[in-house]
Amino acid sequence: MTVKNAELKITAGLVNQFPYDGKAQVAFSGRSNVGKSSLINTLMGRKSLARVSSAPGKTITINFYEINKEFYLVDMPGYGYAKRSPEQKKQWSALTDGYYTKDGSHGKLKVVAQLVDLKAGATNDDLMMMEWLSQSGLDWFIVATKADKLNKTERAKALAALSELVDGVDIIPYSSLNGEGKNDVWNRIGAALAEN
Repeated sequence: MTVKNAELKITAGLVNQFPYDGKAQVAFSGRSNVGKSSLINTLMGRKSLARVSSAPGKTITINFYEINKEFYLVDMPGYGYAKRSPEQKKQWSALTDGYYTKDGSHGKLKVVAQLVDLKAGATNDDLMMMEWLSQSGLDWFIVATKADKLNKTERAKALAALSELVDGVDIIPYSSLNGEGKNDVWNRIGAALAEN
């Protein structure tokens, strides 16, 4: 996909701030520090449109990036950040739960890219999210980030372990350093958008 135009359209801290303009949406989910901002920046061909938080887990907003004035890449707030207060955890749940309902995304959510750190492997929070996605009826796939940090043997082992957890779900190894997987991620997104 050629990104001619990419801009941050909405930063939503409340459910009623989500866009209601009928455009398709592609959500990016993952734990704090898994590389979501780096992935989104790489996909958009920008260096720093998606902000990398200096304090992981600090920001609890959903960012809507409009691509080519046609659809949104939706950056979900990271989960699994241990230092969040009970109040922040409650805010995170209300925002994300609100988005994933048909009302929140207005039925326009086409696919979810679930990010998992290939080197670290799936955390308990990742497993819970993948379990939820499996039961949600939503279209989703896995982006295995930081793939460049493993040698060939480690990588094959990590990918095999991941595919055992999610039988039949597409897994795309990805590296923001060398761009590996970028075209595959776009192809998967394009396929989901085409199913309109």
